[in-house]
Amino acid sequence: MRRFGTALSFIALLSACGGGGGGGGNGGGGTPPPSGGATPPPSTAGCSLRERQDWATAQLKEWYLFPETLPANTTATANTVDAHIDMLTATARAQGRDRFFTYLTSIAEENAFINSGSTAGFGIRLALNSGQRRLFIAEAYEGAPALAAGIDRGTEILAIGTSASNLRTIDAIIAAEGNGGVNNALGPSTAGTTRVLRISNAQGTRDVSVAKAEFSLPPVSERYGARILDDGGKRVGYVNLRTFGTQTADPALRSAFASFKAAGITEVIVDMRYNGGGLVSIANLLGDLLGGNRQTSDVFSITAFRAEKSSNNSTRFFSPKSESIAPTKIAFIGTGSSASASELVINSMVPYLKTNMALIGTNTFGKPVGQIALDRAACDDRFRVVAFATQNADRQGDYFGGLATTVPVSCQAADDISRQLGDPQEASTRQALDFLAGRSCTRIAAGASAQSVGERALERELLTPERPSTAQREAPGTF
Repeated sequence: MRRFGTALSFIALLSACGGGGGGGGNGGGGTPPPSGGATPPPSTAGCSLRERQDWATAQLKEWYLFPETLPANTTATANTVDAHIDMLTATARAQGRDRFFTYLTSIAEENAFINSGSTAGFGIRLALNSGQRRLFIAEAYEGAPALAAGIDRGTEILAIGTSASNLRTIDAIIAAEGNGGVNNALGPSTAGTTRVLRISNAQGTRDVSVAKAEFSLPPVSERYGARILDDGGKRVGYVNLRTFGTQTADPALRSAFASFKAAGITEVIVDMRYNGGGLVSIANLLGDLLGGNRQTSDVFSITAFRAEKSSNNSTRFFSPKSESIAPTKIAFIGTGSSASASELVINSMVPYLKTNMALIGTNTFGKPVGQIALDRAACDDRFRVVAFATQNADRQGDYFGGLATTVPVSCQAADDISRQLGDPQEASTRQALDFLAGRSCTRIAAGASAQSVGERALERELLTPERPSTAQREAPGTF
């Protein structure tokens, strides 16, 4: 399963496990992001397969962060533009530096998600246990069909069908078709697609018919996204950011931190366990909201292009907002699905908080690079090209293996789907509270090699299609 989030139109940061991120300024140059207006319909002029492949090749030669890895012969044929891009980036991918971060997407689709979080689906985040062939709901989004049907975090999907008469168990689907069979069984991401799901949760086992619909993904849940937790009389702020990929995260985060500031919060849990990345502007904002005690001369992050494009390099300084807090300790919750902008924010706080911050959960994905957006409007092509690396104030940015060895303090914790996100008794949240209280923990091991085969067989991984949509790149596991 593949992991993931014209001219130079805008800088993206860092998107999802295997994906790219949404656009957003403040990342090293470029013109402003597209407006919320409609994208002109694509034409067929200049949009043959060969023309689109040649255009993609030219962009890589000009902008790719790892030009030395591109093959000398770039004219080899492929059946699709995607396959052509994969062929050109194969060497960097084999080296672990571009794990499908460079890809082609739709301008219209991405703009819709960036501007409002708009997508189509059931409105759930799915986690697959491949070893046991079991499928669970990791999260359900407000305003979407699944939650309205009573499907929420912790629910297990036992079987999928287009009707009650042709239900197939998850075990049978994976046995016959592998993990990709689950993606196929769930159907296309188009409004009106209906599936019957046999589910099991605290209310028992039952069959539910759910139709996919257009919905806007709330970046901060109205149910549990921002809370003030009581830990033995000490108040701790908790914020869960689902994605950096939509502009609607700006007011949501400001509101959350305004409530923390009003309550005098100085210790905070930032939960980004499923956050695949997104807009650099939202990453900057989150840094600013956590930087109430930072000076405007303090470096938040450094953006560095390849040598020939160094005129685009930039340094981003903290810019505290009226809602900013001055945290004395921060616990960041992360997993292997935490990538890109999520990792940027965590890494950027290390020089200032040092051992007063910790990574809680498991190792992160490992994506210290970001994409620019290169548009060919006539074809509705947006090419996300890995073009820059990011570093913190200490010039640390080499965390392709995840942040477990970069963050001074880390604490192992499970993702306990039997409890809601933000519940003080949920395993990762509980461990975050323990760190903030000064209680001991076990450090996160770097890489899966530190685990036994048996332990890995019990793990759940967010379900990701071979070619994820924009929403699935920015919010991994979304269907």
